[in-house]
This record gives sequence, structure tokens and C-alpha cells, in this order.
Amino acid sequence: MDIIKSSKRFLNRELSWLAFNRRVLDESTNIQNPLMERIKFLSISAENLDEFFMVRVAGLWGQVQAGISSKSQDGLSPNQQYEKIWKQSRLLIDKQQHVWGNLIDELKLNSINVLDYNEVDEKQKNWLEKIFLSEFFPLLTPIAIDPAHPFPFLPNKGFGIVMRLKRKFDGNILKAIIPIPRQMERFINIPGITVNLLRIETLIELFLDQIFPNYELISKSTFTVIRDSDIEIEEEAEDLAISFENVLKRRKRGTVIRLMVENTISSELAYFLAKELDINNNSIVYTNGILALEDTKQLTKYKNPNLVFEQFYPRFPQRIGEFNGDCFAAIMQKDIIVHHPYESFDVVIQFIKQAAEDENVVAIKQTLYRTSNDSPIVKALIEAAEKGKSVTALIELKARFDEEANIRWARDMEKAGVHVVYGFLQLKTHAKVSLVIRREKNKLKSYVHFGTGNYHPVTAKVYTDLSFFTVNDALCRDAAKLFNYLTGYAKPKKWEKLDISPITMREKLIKLIKKEVEYSKKGKHGEIWAKMNSLVDPEVIDELYLASQSGVRINLIIRGICCLRPGIKGFSDNIYVKSIVGRFLEHSRIVCFGNGKTLPSSSSKVFISSADWMPRNLDRRVETLIPIENSTVHQQILSQIMVANLKDNAQSWKLDSEGNYKRISNQYSNKFAAHDYFINNPSLSGRGKSLNEVKLPELELDI
Repeated sequence: MDIIKSSKRFLNRELSWLAFNRRVLDESTNIQNPLMERIKFLSISAENLDEFFMVRVAGLWGQVQAGISSKSQDGLSPNQQYEKIWKQSRLLIDKQQHVWGNLIDELKLNSINVLDYNEVDEKQKNWLEKIFLSEFFPLLTPIAIDPAHPFPFLPNKGFGIVMRLKRKFDGNILKAIIPIPRQMERFINIPGITVNLLRIETLIELFLDQIFPNYELISKSTFTVIRDSDIEIEEEAEDLAISFENVLKRRKRGTVIRLMVENTISSELAYFLAKELDINNNSIVYTNGILALEDTKQLTKYKNPNLVFEQFYPRFPQRIGEFNGDCFAAIMQKDIIVHHPYESFDVVIQFIKQAAEDENVVAIKQTLYRTSNDSPIVKALIEAAEKGKSVTALIELKARFDEEANIRWARDMEKAGVHVVYGFLQLKTHAKVSLVIRREKNKLKSYVHFGTGNYHPVTAKVYTDLSFFTVNDALCRDAAKLFNYLTGYAKPKKWEKLDISPITMREKLIKLIKKEVEYSKKGKHGEIWAKMNSLVDPEVIDELYLASQSGVRINLIIRGICCLRPGIKGFSDNIYVKSIVGRFLEHSRIVCFGNGKTLPSSSSKVFISSADWMPRNLDRRVETLIPIENSTVHQQILSQIMVANLKDNAQSWKLDSEGNYKRISNQYSNKFAAHDYFINNPSLSGRGKSLNEVKLPELELDI
């Protein structure tokens, strides 16, 4: 069957993302998860949705306003997508509030009470008044709105109370708002035998007469504002860092995309806010519950061991310990793969720290896309530069919502003598590479680290990612070429092992897919396994469709967005798509090709990557695709990590051809959870044991 030309062969990108966020929210109703973890999932789903509106919905609204009618790959105009997104988002918001109501009831059963206005007794009120006057009143700025007091600017994610008041002695009506600084704790803990919490907006309402004496409250509502927070950089900007500093200031004044209010708000106050914020009623969300649900994560500190996941301790690779912590000696002996978060990210930090301290190291080259506020890697790079080593840091300023932190780090490193570059104006540098050059026996020897995730010690505790260390000469030479390309636009004539987007990766992936088709047509076995965050690219999807029609068996683990429709008879019925959503955020990118044999096989081609299969990753970012040729590492990734992920039936969702996801755990009496397996399997949890030293038992696939 020839591939259909209709746009119906694709699922909509934005609606697929909303489906992913519904899966995240569903984890807040999964009774297999402890209570505080379910609250955390609720918070994540709310925060995700806010960011989605700031960027994706804002972009579509901008297209609608500009009269753009060009259609998405699935055949929808910007306006059609905008309307569908709003419909689905309102349903999602309603479900979030329903979940919150259920979680409040469960909190009460665990002696944690979130009190309403009328549940505060006199003793509690007396204590709260003292706290309010000393800790909160000085930080609040009530603003009356009249000709002498114009409506204030409300920043992105601005949160506050809007109200209508009547002056007691003459009946004069006043409209006012009280912006609530987001730095304030959302939940105030009232001393007592049980945990009693009061929301900050309820506290303000409780003592409103202290803020507006001699006024009577007529009506009020809390509200939150979401603004357009995407940014565009003019290509002719001479100094990229300065350009970004200016843009970040503009971001805070973006167009309002969504206003959320309580559904009890009066029509007069709703009209007042809409007029002052210059939005229409279609951009207002009326909700029955509390606003800014992402703040519910603050509740997770009121916990006991029964309300959270059992703590586990990441293992440190035993082989490095055998060399007394000498990363270079361990890597020189054999390539190392580290599986985060089950294995500690400290090994990556130690690699950079050792390079900074080692007098034989002459140069360090490092990409930084995202890192923590107190980054030990940045500190190590600064230390290395201060010791006279040649240090180059490629900092990506366009890492969305981390730009300010990256600018700050760039300035600090420049002061220490680090050679800081910002990559390309047209391309984001998303590759994760550390290159260390060391003088050994009067010769230079290179060590390289490739990662599927960021150099971020905090997210490395909750993201599943891979770190690959090697001294392979070809890979090290390619890493050096990559840095030359990033710092000097020196595009290499050829690459030995690596494939780089936007130069060769797309071509390589399609070539590998076509090769599986060739095997299948010759009567051999054609098979592809791939794991990533998102699958959007239409050219790659079409190649997968053609491969399916040629008999290639394709198993995809796509955590988030998937625009491919699996399971269409005669078209994509050899393609199986699942999503794993659980305790950890699945983030590693792995792709495996059978190479004429049934997967897993020692002759299979295995790659790890920094890239998802999206146009932005393949065409507009600098990314890496790294071949795994060391037999031990090859086996670990293919026969252990990929098989375990494919075997998972406890946290997995199956995608059907209509874009619907169904939790598959109900189909199995024997549950297998990949996350729990890597944490708890006895062969992995002994002291010093790690994935590098232990072979998992064979797992029979049933997919």
C-alpha cells in the first residue's frame, strides 16, 4: 500500500502534548503512588499547562492575530488548533480541580487539613493575626483603581485578588486588587496537634479589614495571569548575551494569553479584568477550586515516610571505585555507561572536577544547555581556568526559561578566564559533550563524555538519562571537531563516528531505516526499537510508515508528543507505540536497528542521542547521535535498558491510531515496572553494584 498523502496520517502536535499532560495528571489518581507523590504529579501537570500556554498557545494566538492560515502537518489552521486546544485545556483544568478536591479529602485522613475561611477558630485566628501583621502585611500592596490610580502591570504568572468594596460611611464603591508576591509561602502552617494549613489568599480575606479599613467587601475573586513568554532573537544582534538580557525584560511584559478566575466571580469584576488586560472573554478560564495549582507542591514537605516514594540511593560505578576514584584510569581501561538516576550523576561531576584539579590536564571543552543554580560543574570549570588550563564553555542562551541563569554563569566564567561562546544565532546547541585533553607520556590523550541529558545535578535525580565515557580516538576527534564547529563555524569535511544535526543526523537516521526495509524485502528480519521524548518530524514518520508496510517491526517508546498513528491496517500495523509515565521522567534517547537480525542481537546497531525526532532537533539544533560499539556497553543499553523499558506494563500507556492512550496495566496480572526494577532488583542494589557490572536476567517481550 502506498503511503497516504492525506494530512490525516499525522496526529496534531499540540493535542498530543495535552494527551501527555493528561497522563501526568492521571498519576495523581493512581493509588499505587503515595499521597504526596500524587500531589506532586498534580502540581507538575498544572505547571506544564502554564508553560504550554506561555509558549505554544501564545505562538498559535500570534498566528491567528496575524491572519496566518497555513496549516499544520495534520491539516489544521492556527485558528482550528487554537480552538481545539482551548476546549481540551478547559477539560484538563476541570479534572485538575476535581483531583485536588479528592486529594484534600485524603490529606484530612492523614491529619493534614487545608482550611477554608469558615473553618478557622478563634484561637487560630488570633495567632494568624499576629503572623499576618508581622510577616505578610508589610509585603502586600493594595491598589485602588480609579483615574488617579491606573491599573498596574501584572507580570507573567501574576497572582492576586480582585475585589469590589463599599465604603461604610458613604457607600462609595471601590475596585481594587491585591497582587500576591509569588515569593510568599502559599500555605501557612498553624501550630497544633495536627497539621492545619491556610492558603495565603484566605489569610488575606480573613484580615481584609486591616488592609482596607472602613470598607465592606461586596465581591472578590483570586486570579492568575499567563503571558506570552516565547522569545525571538534578531539574527543581526551583535552581542547575543546583551540581546538576551534585553529580551528577558520584554518577556515579562508579553501579551496576556490566559486569565484564570474563580467561577464565583461577579460578571462586573470579570469584565473589569478583561478590559484592563485587553483580552476577550474566550481567554478567561472560570474554575471551581483553587488557582495556581502548581503551588500545591509546597504541601509535600508535610510528609511522613508512608506518604512518599521509598527513598533510594543511586549507586556509584564500581569500576571507578576500583581505581580509587580515578575516572581517567577507569575510562582508559574500558568504556563506561552510567544509567541515571539509578546510578549517580556524581560520576559526571567527578570527571570534570578531576580534570580541573589534575595538573596533567591541559584543556577542557564543555557544552552547557541547562545546569543548576549552584552548579558544581561550572565551579570546576572556573577553578580549571584559574589554574591556567585552557577552558572553553559553549553556553546556550536560548535554553527556554533558563536564559537568566545561563547569562549569569557566562559572566562569572568570563571573569575567571573561561573562553565563553554562545553558539549559533540560528541554532540552539542542545548536544551534551565534555572533552578533556590530558598530557600522558609526552602525548595528548583525549577523554570524552556524551550525555542524553543536561549537566544538571538536580534533574539528574529524577530524569532517566545515559552518560557515556570513552577514550575512543575517533569519537574524541569528532568531539574536537564539534567544538571547533561551535566556536569557529569550522564545519568539518567529514565525521568519523558521530552524526550531527543539522548536518548529517537526519540523513543517517533515514538511511538506517531504509536499510531495515532492504533487509525485510530480502526476506531477512527488519526491526527498529527507539526511545525518546517526542516524535514529530513528518519525513521520519513517513519513512517509518513505509518501513512498516515493508514488514519492518517497529517498537517505539515515546514519552510525550507522538504525531505518528500506529496500528492502521496495511499502513502502520507493524508499529507499536507506548509511553511510560511514572516516578522518573523518561528522558534518555536510544535508537536500535536490527541490522538483519531479531532485536536484541550482538550485531544490532545501537545509538544514544541528545535529539528527539522533531524538525527543531534535526534541522534547527546542534545535536549528537553517538554509535555504541563497545560490546559491553552495547549489551547494557540494548538487552538491559531497552528490554526493561519495552517489558514495562505497570506505568505504560499504549497509543492507538486515533491518538488515544490506554493504560495497559489492566491487561496483565503480573506487573513489571521498569523504574522499580532498576531500583529494587537485588542484583543491582548491593553495595557497589551497578548496571556496568551486572547483567539483567533475560526478559521475554510481550508487545
